[in-house]
Amino acid sequence: MSPLASGLLILITVGWPEARPKSPPGPGLQEQLENWFVKASRAAPGTWAIAVANQDGQLLWAVQPTRPMLPASTVKVFTTGFARTVLGGAARRATRVLGSGHLDPFDGTWVGGWTLELNGDPTLERAALGGPTLQGLAEELHRSGVRRLTGPFDLASATGEVEGVFPGVWDRRHQGRYFAPLVGNITLNEGLVRFAIGPGPAAGKPPQLRSEAPTGLGDLVEIRARTVAGTRASLRVGRRPGGRYIVTGTIGARSRTRWFTLTAHEPRALVESAWARALRSAGIEWDRELEIRPALAIAPRAVLAQVQSVPFDSIAMEINRRSVNIGAELLLRWAAGYQSPAEHLTDHVRAVTGEFSGVRLVDGSGLSDQDRVSPLAFISYLARFPMLPAGRGFPMLLPTNGVGTLHKLAVGLPGPGIVRAKTGTLADAATVVGYLGRAEGVLLISLMYNGRRVSTARREQWKLFRLLGAEGVLLPEDGLSIGGDSQPAAGPDTVWAAKR
Repeated sequence: MSPLASGLLILITVGWPEARPKSPPGPGLQEQLENWFVKASRAAPGTWAIAVANQDGQLLWAVQPTRPMLPASTVKVFTTGFARTVLGGAARRATRVLGSGHLDPFDGTWVGGWTLELNGDPTLERAALGGPTLQGLAEELHRSGVRRLTGPFDLASATGEVEGVFPGVWDRRHQGRYFAPLVGNITLNEGLVRFAIGPGPAAGKPPQLRSEAPTGLGDLVEIRARTVAGTRASLRVGRRPGGRYIVTGTIGARSRTRWFTLTAHEPRALVESAWARALRSAGIEWDRELEIRPALAIAPRAVLAQVQSVPFDSIAMEINRRSVNIGAELLLRWAAGYQSPAEHLTDHVRAVTGEFSGVRLVDGSGLSDQDRVSPLAFISYLARFPMLPAGRGFPMLLPTNGVGTLHKLAVGLPGPGIVRAKTGTLADAATVVGYLGRAEGVLLISLMYNGRRVSTARREQWKLFRLLGAEGVLLPEDGLSIGGDSQPAAGPDTVWAAKR
C-alpha cells in the first residue's frame, strides 16, 4: 500500500469511528483513485476534499473527508430531502382566489371583497416549462360564475409574506443577476421577466414587442427605441418605478429579434399586471375604482378558484436538473416557513447524518458563500436518507448523466442512468455529489474543490466519473441495492436514440 493510501485510511478511521470495519477496495480501484487525484490536484491547485464510499456509507477512499468546504449548489440535495420529509412526494402548492361576500346571479358580479393568494409555487407562470398559470386561475373563476370583480388589487399569502426580498446571506454582487432573483411567495416565472423586441416593418417605424413572459409583462414594457436601416441593434433596457421597463436605442429594420431576461424588481406590480391580463382573457371585467360591498356582514373568506402545482417530486427533479436557486429557496420555505428556514434544514441534515461540525447551512440553494459541508456529511446523507420512509427513491430526484447540469456526461459512460448526482459551481467552488452504479455495488461520491481553477477542477471531476463508470450499470429506481442480476447499461445505440 502506498504512503498516500495509508495516510488516507488513518484519516478515515479518525473521521468516522462508528463505521463498521470492511475490507479496503481492490488494488485496481484504489490505484485508479490515487492516480486520478495526483493529476487533478496538479491541474487544479486549491483545496480538495473527497470521499468515495460504498452504498452503506463505508468510506473506501478519501482526502480530508471531514473538512468543511464551500458546497455551492450541492446544498440542494439536502433541501429537496428535507422538504420531501416534511411535505411528502405528492404534495402540491396552491394559488387561489379567496372571496368574502356573494355572487350576484343576474350579472355575475362578485359582491364583496376578494384576494389573490400566491403561496410560492416555484412553477407558477413558467411560460416554456409548464405549470399552473394565472390565466388558468382566471378561467376557473369564470367557470364558477364570476363575470365581474370590483375594488383595488389585493394580494396575500398563507404565510403572510407578500414581498420578494434578496436574501441577506447572498453576496450582493449577485443582485440583479438571473440566477439570483428576489425570493418570496409572490414569485412568477421563477422571479424573471423575459421579452423580445423586433424591428418595426420599416425604418422610422416603432419596434415591436414579439414575446413576453410572464403573460401581461408587455403592459409594463414601454418601447422608446427606433427602427433604423441595417441589421445592427443597440438596445438598452432600464428599470423604472412601478415594475416598469423602458427600452431605448435603435434596432435595424433587418435585425434579428433581440431577447432580454431580467429579474423582476417589483414582483407585486408584475403580479397585478399579469392578473389583469388573465382576467381580460378569461372574459372577466375588473373595475378597480369601484368597490361593491354587501349590505349584510361579510362571511368568512371562501375559495372561489384554485390552481395547483405539479407534485413535489416533479418540482424537486426540475430544480435539481437545472439547479434553480429560487426554486430551492421556495421549497425550503414551503417546508420550514419564513422564520429561520436554514436552521431547520441544518437540524435535519445533522439528524440524518450524525455530523455536526461538518454542516453549517444558511440558505437552501447553496448560493451563499457562508455554507459549509464536509464530504463525509454528504456521503452519510446519500447513504442514510434513502433508507428512511421519506427517502424512498430519493436518488431519482437527482439528474442523470447527460441531463441538465450533468450534460457533459452525455459521453464517456455506457448510457444514461449510470449516475445520479448534483453539481455545485461558484467562482471559487466546483463540487459534485451523488451515486454511481457499478456491477459490484453503488458508489457514493463526494468531490469538493475550493479554489480559482473551477473549470479545470470540473473537467477533472468528470474524468473520475468516466473512469469509475466506464463499465457502469443502471441505478435501480426503487433503491440502492445493485447485485449480480443488475441490468446492463444501455449501449451506444440507445444513447443516440435518446439524444435524437
